Amino acid sequence: MKILTFGEIMLRLKAPGHERLFQSPALEATFGGGEANVAVSLANYGMDCEFLTVLPDNGIADACIRELRYFGVGTSLIRRGPGRMGIYYLQAGANQLPSKVIYDRAGSAMAIAEPGSINWEKALNGVNWFHTTGITPALSKTAMELTLEGVKAARDGGITVSCDLNYRKNLWKYGVNAPEVMREIAKYTDIAIANEEDIQKSLGITSDIGTWDSLSREQYRLLGDKVLEAYPNMKTIAITLRESHSADWNGWGACLNDGRDFIVSKAYDIRDIIDRVGGGDSFAGGLIYGLCHYGDKQQALEFATAASCLKHSISGDFNRVTADEVEKLMSGDGTGRVQR
Repeated sequence: MKILTFGEIMLRLKAPGHERLFQSPALEATFGGGEANVAVSLANYGMDCEFLTVLPDNGIADACIRELRYFGVGTSLIRRGPGRMGIYYLQAGANQLPSKVIYDRAGSAMAIAEPGSINWEKALNGVNWFHTTGITPALSKTAMELTLEGVKAARDGGITVSCDLNYRKNLWKYGVNAPEVMREIAKYTDIAIANEEDIQKSLGITSDIGTWDSLSREQYRLLGDKVLEAYPNMKTIAITLRESHSADWNGWGACLNDGRDFIVSKAYDIRDIIDRVGGGDSFAGGLIYGLCHYGDKQQALEFATAASCLKHSISGDFNRVTADEVEKLMSGDGTGRVQR
């Protein structure tokens, strides 16, 4: 099973600990981005995964590629082009103070890459699964066109397409709104991943859903049914369920709807969160792995939810856990006791 993920990876600059940005004259430099985060998760689980993006030809991009290779992600398809590397700044929240992300990615190599500049026949050769998100098409008109090229080529090639809708209100600045684009991408998507806000803001499909505790499971099933009815080619939608009690205390779970069965995962109570950035990407990576490795969709959903739960205890965008560690949590070992 070979998987290709496509999107932008950025330089991540984070204030140390729980400091506010520039409270001290230091920033922690790492890399991250939705589709790259998924690729790292899959490589950590032992899967054959390649990441496709466009990067500038400079030392920062070289370091980024080395980091991806360190985790076992294939980088042979990465293109070099004009522009710069996108940056995002992160200030971690605590208690009632939310985390804050500031994007500095205008004019990035990925944002200005031209339609037709990627040889999709070559990129998709031997690929069984293609994954992207709603972040890359939000960058620019050209990035949107490249994403559409990719999902269409994958669909034409009989390749499974997954898309994490990933609505970002601070993007979509080039004259179109998210539903205009994401409704088209959804037509070529086999497996969608989203939360209820993503569905509303990216697809324009609304519901009266509040938090998981305040509503019945039936309402989430009906929301999934609405999406599947609107997109007959879509086989499955997974909806993540997050209850934010505070910046460092979240409830976490998920549900999956394939038009026949409606499945709900175990719920996790996550306290003293280290870093929730990349939590949704770790769910997506876990779901892809689970659907590829388990014959049971309940197990696949449980793997994805457990993987994402563990990510909340790991600093950085990447989920640095193994499949064995995820399966231990799935089996009920959530004590955090020292393993000897």
